Amino acid sequence: MAERVSIFVEGAPSAFGHFSQVIKYGTSIHISGQLPVDAKTNRLVSSEIGPQAKAVFDNLMKIMQACAGQMSNIMHTRIYLVDLRDHGTVDAISKEVFYFTPPARTVVMVAGLPFGARIMVEAIAELNPVEMAPKRVF
Repeated sequence: MAERVSIFVEGAPSAFGHFSQVIKYGTSIHISGQLPVDAKTNRLVSSEIGPQAKAVFDNLMKIMQACAGQMSNIMHTRIYLVDLRDHGTVDAISKEVFYFTPPARTVVMVAGLPFGARIMVEAIAELNPVEMAPKRVF
């Protein structure tokens, strides 16, 4: 039977409140929303969306590496944006990060985020994804 384990990743921003940074259950991991903050200072990296998006994906990468995974193990991301006009910039950075088959994705517009961030990203990953041959969909 799979065990539910809370994981704390050094080098990634800590949880700001009563929640786990990462929950591992079996071979899947559920990563709490990552903000564009520097793990050492717990401050926003920038007020601009480009550096914020890069910081969020860098934090996700640190978490994936600490969990013995890689970005290609991410199956789904949920991106929260304060301004949907930032979507193009975030999408371009996402294409650099997920240069392989990208994960499924949901984008949600929100009224605000902690620390005045413009973006937050949460993810679900499978550490041992099942290899599947591409199937043709009609």
